[in-house]
Amino acid sequence: MGPSISAGSAGAAAPAPASQLIGVDLGGTAIKVGRFARDGSLRAELEVPTPRPAVPGACSMAIAEAVERIDPERQATVVGIGLPGPMDPAGRVSTIAINLSGWQNVPLAAWLEPRLGRRVTLANDANCALVGEAWAGAARGYRNVLMLTLGTGVGGGVLLDGRLFTGQGGAAGELGLIGVDPEGPPCNSGNRGSLEQFCGLAGLARLSPLSPPELLRRAAAGEAEAQAVWSRYGRWLGIGLSSLIDVLTPELVLVGGGLSAASDHFLPAVWQEVTTRVQPASRVGLEIRRAALGNGAGRLGAARLALDRLLAPVGLG
Repeated sequence: MGPSISAGSAGAAAPAPASQLIGVDLGGTAIKVGRFARDGSLRAELEVPTPRPAVPGACSMAIAEAVERIDPERQATVVGIGLPGPMDPAGRVSTIAINLSGWQNVPLAAWLEPRLGRRVTLANDANCALVGEAWAGAARGYRNVLMLTLGTGVGGGVLLDGRLFTGQGGAAGELGLIGVDPEGPPCNSGNRGSLEQFCGLAGLARLSPLSPPELLRRAAAGEAEAQAVWSRYGRWLGIGLSSLIDVLTPELVLVGGGLSAASDHFLPAVWQEVTTRVQPASRVGLEIRRAALGNGAGRLGAARLALDRLLAPVGLG
């Protein structure tokens, strides 16, 4: 039996055993939608571009249209949506999304429910990815897990003793916002030198003018300069991760998001920093590896949170 994830409640509806679930992952470039059975098996999927600019109204309309396209027969009764930044404790309001335009105290669930005719719950996108991995991916069977999602920004999720940790007010787990360099580049969060500024896309761009796919291609081909770039990237990630490991002593650290495709090239440098900086007692049995579900983790986890919050919860097995 795997961990039993709990992440608060957005209210309860009468259980509907035959109903399906919809999970939505709102990202900076794409909106990924999946329709799932209650056992987590994928029934349909859809990806559409994120509106430009990604203002709340335009994103709300795009999400509604995508949900209606993927479920025209209305087989799903609940929708879970993962998006960057913290939510209110009830999972109804996006309090801030620092890398999207105009997102502050956006009541997205209340906007969407009348349009969709379905219950809606919201969660941080990295938390959704972690829940997806705990349900059917690399974190299944683990009770203490950190997850970092590496992409436009750096998101994070924390599983403690089998429960998703969101802290007071629902804003905990913003792992990418910890400081690693007090004189580093300014962050949209108001911090300076955050982990996100070194390990998100902008941080990688400071290390190399090459696109991440090209940098990965060259590293895989054995080009020493490209491999050195990924090692420098891994060093920064390892510095930030070491502080998190000291505080939370997880069994498992997962890296996900688009940049995790290069994990073979940067995880050795991450390990070097962690073994240098973290005392042995705080990393006994620690594993650090790439997440298993790729870009599908967020939408799966969002669907799982909709199941647990809005329908009858089921145990993770």
